[in-house]
Amino acid sequence: MKVVAAVDRSGFVFDARGLSAPRLAALAAAKASGTPLAKAPGGRKAGAREALDFAARHALANPILVDVTADDTSDTLKQALAAGMHLVLANKRPLTAHRKLYDELRALAEERGRRLLHETTVGAGLPIIDTYYKLVESGDRVQKIEGCPSGTLGYLFGELGRGRRFSEALRGAIAKGYPEPDPRDDLCGMDVARKALILGRLLGFPGELEDIEVESLVPEEARGLPLEEFLRRLDEWDEPWRRRIEEARSSRGVLRYRSIVTPRRIRVGLVAVDASSPLASLNGTDNQFIFTTQRYRANPLVITGPGAGPAVTAGGILNDVLKLAST
Repeated sequence: MKVVAAVDRSGFVFDARGLSAPRLAALAAAKASGTPLAKAPGGRKAGAREALDFAARHALANPILVDVTADDTSDTLKQALAAGMHLVLANKRPLTAHRKLYDELRALAEERGRRLLHETTVGAGLPIIDTYYKLVESGDRVQKIEGCPSGTLGYLFGELGRGRRFSEALRGAIAKGYPEPDPRDDLCGMDVARKALILGRLLGFPGELEDIEVESLVPEEARGLPLEEFLRRLDEWDEPWRRRIEEARSSRGVLRYRSIVTPRRIRVGLVAVDASSPLASLNGTDNQFIFTTQRYRANPLVITGPGAGPAVTAGGILNDVLKLAST
């Protein structure tokens, strides 16, 4: 297996013989320091379409495109499939676009005899998508997937449960690099909703992202604030959060931000779960997914583990690539 190209918004670096490990390390270091690929040694200035056209002109054996962006890359992915490439996605957006675009992408992959793998779109390196397919391929039927799929929110509620103030807990998460640059992007629940929709579409949910019931944790008065002002005013929401934590604790519960996915309905929001629930045991940035199926009905299948971080995400991507490389 060889890495023959690296592509970013500025351009690409390509070598049909394979980019060596030292060269890949040098490119990664240059990117980390702010140098775009187009300005790297051997780099070419081009858009994604031109980069793919260039790669497709070479006789590459079993080519795989890996998408680790956070953009709507549907057109680029279709171009790659048309050129005979398999797809590995860590990018959730193409899988949560309008249903018509999602179906077109799946249909094109099937038509071209290519595979689209996306394990790391839900749960980073945890085997969530793989578990779903193994259950279904063995004749089981998945009826519901319940879970806490946000490492950032998992960390936040773990800290709140240990008595930290909301402002302290959120600032601590920011210091560790867990949330998006604007933490309201995590608090609004849309990242969890996208993960839930990816699972929902596997189960047959026919709707769109806007059909999901999503509870935002961003206070109404904070939604339009500039980022700096929002962060400066975090202390204002400490008392409301303290009351919510105490209310949950008084009924022997803990707060968790949970998604519930079924073929007909997807809900995302804050709940107080009983201390005996598997969700109550979550720690740090761990994710948890609970599969209720025909076989695992009385005692559902539970998967727990780190759901965020570059190392576990990279491991999940590599696992998908290795699956395709061996076919």
